[in-house]
Amino acid sequence: MQRNHPYLSSQSEIVSSAYGDVNGDGIIDYVFLTALKSLNPTSFYLEKITLHIQDGVTNEIESVLLDEAGNSGYGPTLFLGDFTNDGADDILVQIDSGGSGALTFNYIYTYKNNQVDKIFDYEQYNEENQYEITYLDDYEVRVKSKATGTTFFLTIRERSKDYLEQIYNEDGTLKEEIVGMSDGLSGFIPVDRLRSNVYEIQAYQRISGLYHADGLGYIINTLQWDGEKFAIEQQWLATFGVEA
Repeated sequence: MQRNHPYLSSQSEIVSSAYGDVNGDGIIDYVFLTALKSLNPTSFYLEKITLHIQDGVTNEIESVLLDEAGNSGYGPTLFLGDFTNDGADDILVQIDSGGSGALTFNYIYTYKNNQVDKIFDYEQYNEENQYEITYLDDYEVRVKSKATGTTFFLTIRERSKDYLEQIYNEDGTLKEEIVGMSDGLSGFIPVDRLRSNVYEIQAYQRISGLYHADGLGYIINTLQWDGEKFAIEQQWLATFGVEA
């Protein structure tokens, strides 16, 4: 539910901006985000973050209020780049949620021919990309992507003795069934691997073990526009190293 705080200013301010041809007419447009700031100078929390697109020819402005569940947070930024390979810049909006989860709210919009179309939404992505994290005998953890069916195996035998004794018997068998957890998006990075001026996304999701702070690593999905949606082109599991 959207919160209305008396300590927020009543006047929206521009918090991020960028220039690019987002409607495909060859003329540079102005794209910017506005938000309500806190009257407390020590707070950087923003609410009612709104996207605005000013046509470079007519100067008319179209405004898009971001989804209610993801239009508040910290450090909103804009990135303009061609994700759909149509020659026009698309609009990437990113917002940090704050808190210990370090989650991010991410949207991608197109504005071809002055029509707003949201082609990526972080909530839908998080719902579709979840993972089963299961502890196995012999100091292993299995991580399975529900979306792709890909399975990864981690060894955790280098973890501390105290940690392992919570989980395993002396012969390396599990004391009981244990499952871990996965988070939503916590990193959403545009990349141009082929240097073709067409961008992909590297999307990060943290996986954890016994508790949230027990980080096991990150699932990294490379997302590429397939003409209808952002599809997973590559999928990796990145793990944390241990001191020798």
